[in-house]
Amino acid sequence: MAEEYPAVLLQELRERALEIRRDVLRMTHRAGSGHPGGSLSATDLLTVLFFHELRLDPRDPHWPGRDRFVLSKGHAAPALYSAMAHRGFFPVEELWTLRQLGSRLQGHVDARKLPGVEASTGCLAQGVSMSVGMALDARLERRDTRVYVMIGDGECQEGQTWEAFMAASHWHLDNLVGILDRNGLETDGSTEDIMALEPLEDKIRAFGWHTRVLDGHDFSQILDALAEARGVHGRPSMLIARTVKGKGVSFMEGQAAWHGKAPNAQELARGLRELGVET
Repeated sequence: MAEEYPAVLLQELRERALEIRRDVLRMTHRAGSGHPGGSLSATDLLTVLFFHELRLDPRDPHWPGRDRFVLSKGHAAPALYSAMAHRGFFPVEELWTLRQLGSRLQGHVDARKLPGVEASTGCLAQGVSMSVGMALDARLERRDTRVYVMIGDGECQEGQTWEAFMAASHWHLDNLVGILDRNGLETDGSTEDIMALEPLEDKIRAFGWHTRVLDGHDFSQILDALAEARGVHGRPSMLIARTVKGKGVSFMEGQAAWHGKAPNAQELARGLRELGVET
């Protein structure tokens, strides 16, 4: 059973997540492209990370003592950008430049352009490998920083992900936490139809990781799982977060078609109404 958290904390997280979901719709609509489905499924997880868990200093994005976050599923950039903007890394107004020529907010995150982004991703399955390197570096430099990597379930069909899982457990990287956005859908449909992943928890545990399955939209469960991971010693931790693609917008929920399609004006208005905005 999840620990009881202060009502004010849970309410703040709910409000932050709602803000991010609205931004995702507005950003992708204005850009005319992007990935709303996977951004919305990851929103609650990103909210807890950026507004509770991660040790960061937005005024000094390169502070050596910061925790590292890698968005391996780099196409969920809209949700990450919104979280970063509201956390203070850059002005919120810059969100509306998503995917524009010359913008720092590329369709997939680019560490060369935007301070606070730890790794350029988008070519799936590379994020865990980079995170393993960051966790090893922290150990060698005797820093107590932690590394968090968000993985899409579709990229778990690629071999490099599993090689990185194996390396992380071999090196006993207990400063590494994976967060698997298990929404069950990828570009072409169900992960289980395209290349079945289940029993996913058993497989990752067999690779030497501490694992926990949770509801990726329940803030208490997310907080609990992250706290539990901080207490694990001698092996990395994986949070398998059961989520809904398109979460929060009824006509997007559970629909693979919204993996990489922007809402039109009518869909934007409907989605924002569902998210509490009068249009």
